[in-house]
Amino acid sequence: MRVFVTGASGWIGSAVVPELLAAGHEVLGLARSDGSAEKVAALGAEVHRGSLEALSSLRAGAAGADAVVHLGYHHDFSQMSEAAELDRRAIETFGDALAESGGALVIASGLIGVATEDDRPDPAGHPRLANAAATLALADRGVRSIVVRFAPTVHGPGDYGFVAVLVEAARRTGVAGYIEDGANHWPAVHRLDAAALVRLAVESAPAGTVLHAAAEPGIPTREIAEAIGHSIGVPAQSIPAADAAEHFGWIGGFFGMDMVASSDQTRERLGWSPTHRGLLEDLEAGAYDSAVNA
Repeated sequence: MRVFVTGASGWIGSAVVPELLAAGHEVLGLARSDGSAEKVAALGAEVHRGSLEALSSLRAGAAGADAVVHLGYHHDFSQMSEAAELDRRAIETFGDALAESGGALVIASGLIGVATEDDRPDPAGHPRLANAAATLALADRGVRSIVVRFAPTVHGPGDYGFVAVLVEAARRTGVAGYIEDGANHWPAVHRLDAAALVRLAVESAPAGTVLHAAAEPGIPTREIAEAIGHSIGVPAQSIPAADAAEHFGWIGGFFGMDMVASSDQTRERLGWSPTHRGLLEDLEAGAYDSAVNA
């Protein structure tokens, strides 16, 4: 298959591209900058210059593709509405391009507010939820549309996401914090296991499918904090909810959420079987020892 990937040089995309190539697929990776283009080329993919804002570049990338994997997203929490609108236009563009060929569209979403793949959150709750619902609706137009809900923690060496931010907060304050009793949970998945799931989705997921990229359904945040503390040599400590924003910064609100998400249906439907280290193992093995809040 010929697969067009947005976000090809990003954290998840840079694992998806070699996963697809190793399975014998052709990959065309979207690159906005010279640096991104170099990364995409180094992964072995064909480079397609363009951006999420330039819909003509998205149409051109999707032209002739058997599948589009849409991982690109502007993660600017100060402009969430604008980012979601940009995402909506991209999904709409891909839907128009793939409706004629019956190709596959795989998009990235999140696990907040869901427990199983059957859960369908109210699209009015957040614009990105509406985008996921719109993607699934493209099945009615002949698109093999698939939503992959990623765990908030897609971990591994080199991760600059949520866990890296928590590690930096622990370094800054001298305390690996958890909120209140730390009994709330975070799901997790290794980026290489996540990449394998995306490949399986491209190859065989039916139209209108929701998949959960969650190898671990929910790790107590106290255990995450204790593993962070042990890995960098600081104590783990409870942080009152009222002080979470001051201690953690912007991530405090997310770290206080309780999320438990099953991937049982995903495993059964596609034969997905995660094989890489869990989050706590990654932390204990030093995967975040040099983490920098990027």
